[in-house]
Amino acid sequence: MSLHNKRGDMSPFDMRRKPSMQYPFLMPLVWGGSFLLTRQFGLKIDKSAMRGIKPPYLLISTHQGFTDYYIGPLAMFPHRAVYVSDMEGFAAFGKWLYRGLGCIGKRRYVPDLSVIMNIKYALKKGQSVVIYPESRHSNVGTTSYIPANLGRLAKLLAVPVVTISAKGCYLANPFWNEEKTRRVPITAKMECIYDKAALEEAKPADIQAKIEEKLTYDEYAYQHEAGFLIKDQDRAEGLELALYQCKACRQMYGMRTKGAVLWCESCQAKWTLSEDGWLVSKDSNKQQQKLHIPDWYEWQRKNVTDELNYHKEFSKRYEVRIEALPNEKGFVKLGKGELIFNQKEFILSFIQKDGAREQLIFPHANRESVQTEYNYRQRGACIVLSTKDCCYYTYSASSEFNPTQLQFAGEFFYGKEHKIVDKEHRIVEKNITL
Repeated sequence: MSLHNKRGDMSPFDMRRKPSMQYPFLMPLVWGGSFLLTRQFGLKIDKSAMRGIKPPYLLISTHQGFTDYYIGPLAMFPHRAVYVSDMEGFAAFGKWLYRGLGCIGKRRYVPDLSVIMNIKYALKKGQSVVIYPESRHSNVGTTSYIPANLGRLAKLLAVPVVTISAKGCYLANPFWNEEKTRRVPITAKMECIYDKAALEEAKPADIQAKIEEKLTYDEYAYQHEAGFLIKDQDRAEGLELALYQCKACRQMYGMRTKGAVLWCESCQAKWTLSEDGWLVSKDSNKQQQKLHIPDWYEWQRKNVTDELNYHKEFSKRYEVRIEALPNEKGFVKLGKGELIFNQKEFILSFIQKDGAREQLIFPHANRESVQTEYNYRQRGACIVLSTKDCCYYTYSASSEFNPTQLQFAGEFFYGKEHKIVDKEHRIVEKNITL
């Protein structure tokens, strides 16, 4: 599906429009489709901690991959819900259908009061609301950043707070190779962590801590503990998009994969992704060394942080190809442009159809993270920079354009602006992103 906006209509999507409740006649298809799409994983949902809890409630879910979207409806059966969803879904499925599925439009990492108002409206109408606060599929099977205002949001909404913590969704469709589905066991736990009475007594900080605890996961640790194997011959292909820096020689942008092997073109160091989820290599004494993929990922983050702390001035420039997503009608091709990335902002420049030069500035202080795509609809790797009215999908052919690295840097600069980077280089507080 190309999702091409043939008329080049740049009118913004109406975020203020009140959400529709899920159309009743669609629900058998939603539940039936979700059941069929999760059968191969032997999905088991533990709802023992939901006894006595009735809608409406605020459901906060982990977000590892596509399968999350099927778990929610099955967990809430036979009740309907409203979902806070990225704008791209309206273009992919069409406005009528996506509204009929109960979706509220949202642009990632752009604060929008209308989203809060639409959530309150849905709850007032007796509908539960589902949010995925990580706002992205997991890069390497660990929790992405959780907005630090969820405790305050829960107090504001004054309905029971429910969480879903899933295991196995990332391993079934890792973000760096979502085209290939692996048959792994998937489980989920749905539990009410605050009923209305407990919520009234709880402090926002305590609610926040409880939510973060329930949403914390490590997919590879789950695989090690559960003891299942992933035997797909091409199980490592695409991993170089997340692990872009060699652990042996520290060279960047030279990692490659084929089959189950990850290697560095610079120093020829090689790792095999084992069937039980470890990156395995042999040292000079031919002894096996095991690496945990999330540890490698966080090592790269630390390297980015160290480099940016060292350089007082920082700037990178990329030639880019830009596609805009202003509304549900699809993408508008804006052609070639330039992306400048410095310690204060992203600056995106391109030529409009009338010949005028457009320059958009995205300050790091205004967004806690950077939306990354590793191979968006076969178009390639990109980052997405959004205003309240439009999402700009930004691609580059440069070998030094790596979305993961740009994400790390953007998160670092956000933390630095707000003085909230802790000693382990992680953001410890964030602004509202709903």
